Amino acid sequence: MSATESKGQPQRFAVAGVSMRDLLAAGEAAALISTPPRAPEPELSESASTHREAA
Repeated sequence: MSATESKGQPQRFAVAGVSMRDLLAAGEAAALISTPPRAPEPELSESASTHREAA
């Protein structure tokens, strides 16, 4: 087959066989792994109690 004949038809690409669910799950797992843990939130109950005692 010559080069001009092959240009007329688009080449078909093989599907990798990975489901959309697997792709989404892999992306979600990667996001969870790459996200650093959150800093602990300050304790509001302790600061409120000491403020009330001082007042």
